[in-house]
Amino acid sequence: MSLNDPQWGNRGNSGSNDNGGGRRPNQGPPDLEELWRDFNRKLSGMFGKKGGGGNDGGGRPPVEFDPKFLGGGIGILAALLVVVWLASGFYIVDAAYRGVVLQFGKFKETTEPGLRWRLPYPIQSHELVNLTGVRTIEVGYRGSEKNKVLKEALMLTDDENIINIQFAVQYVLRDPVEYVFQNRHPDDSVMQAAETAIREIVGKNRMDFVLYEGREQVAANASKLMQDILDRYKTGIMISKVTMQNAQPPEQVQAAFDDAVKAGQDRERQKNEGQAYANDVIPKAQGTAARLFQEAEGYKQRIIATAEGDASRFRQILAEYAKAPEVTRQRMYLDTMQTVYSNTSKVMVDAKGQGNLLYLPLDKLMNAAAAATPAVATNTDSAVVPRAAGPAVSNEAPPQLERTPQVGGGGSYSSSPRDRETLRSRDRESR
Repeated sequence: MSLNDPQWGNRGNSGSNDNGGGRRPNQGPPDLEELWRDFNRKLSGMFGKKGGGGNDGGGRPPVEFDPKFLGGGIGILAALLVVVWLASGFYIVDAAYRGVVLQFGKFKETTEPGLRWRLPYPIQSHELVNLTGVRTIEVGYRGSEKNKVLKEALMLTDDENIINIQFAVQYVLRDPVEYVFQNRHPDDSVMQAAETAIREIVGKNRMDFVLYEGREQVAANASKLMQDILDRYKTGIMISKVTMQNAQPPEQVQAAFDDAVKAGQDRERQKNEGQAYANDVIPKAQGTAARLFQEAEGYKQRIIATAEGDASRFRQILAEYAKAPEVTRQRMYLDTMQTVYSNTSKVMVDAKGQGNLLYLPLDKLMNAAAAATPAVATNTDSAVVPRAAGPAVSNEAPPQLERTPQVGGGGSYSSSPRDRETLRSRDRESR
């Protein structure tokens, strides 16, 4: 039996008629075809058409149009649609975002984080722009350093060498209005500005500077130049950091470049060794020169002072000589002879002894006297030592030798009259 059979579900009461308005008993489900036909009749009545012009298969009378029912339903539906339309204007702006409201496609305002409302579409619309998120672009590579993009990485230096540079640029958004409205593809503008800036800086510097000592400076200059370009284009983007990932010569000349680098390192090492040697020798030489200069200056001052002292002494002697010439000459003679004999050993020579020499070790006697003089000075304040305890220490000075002039310019020395008598007796015996 078909599901659409009008007699389905009557449980054997096939001969009974419809109850009242053609409604079916409650013994079965409703007929779907009849429900569809009723809907079509109501829809036709809403547009002023008559329902039931043909055979509807059920013998139902046409449904009459009710204007009150139509007006109430449309009003409720319209109110519901208006509420839904107005509710579509609510939107939420996160803390890291800013909202940009457009009215008929033109900028209207920017909104802060929170729950916001605008006029629904198509009057107004909005876009959410992330300001705090750090965005990154890669120049010369994609993903990893091994995945090179040679079209972007190969650059020419000032000394006409080709190098391979790979770097990354990190940036954030500063002005959402400029980012959305001033440029069609602002992220592509960052890529192009980065490549332009780095090529300009590399083209103005030598290869060694870019590869070694100037890598940080190249990155800093590139960041500044990129920011100037993006500000001139009004992209609303701020460059936060430029990182040099890799900088090296092309692979085809890598071996030759390594040899050149090693030679340069050897040169620097030798220069450093030479500089270290110079730093060791030059201060010593400068110190020696300064010492010699000071010694020469001291010698100069000493000679000048000595000459001035001698001149002053000569003037004083001259004044005394003018007063008593003979006494002054005798005194000068005695001082000169004392100076001469104080620095030489003395030998006794007897001119009348027919060539016999009498040697007296005056130098040893003088040294013994000089050694005894400090001992006497230290024992002057000490107590007298008894004879039993040891030999007494004499406080007397050693005998002074007296010079006895002799005929013929010779002379003799004796320490006492007894010594002189002994010498005379020996002289007589020799005769």
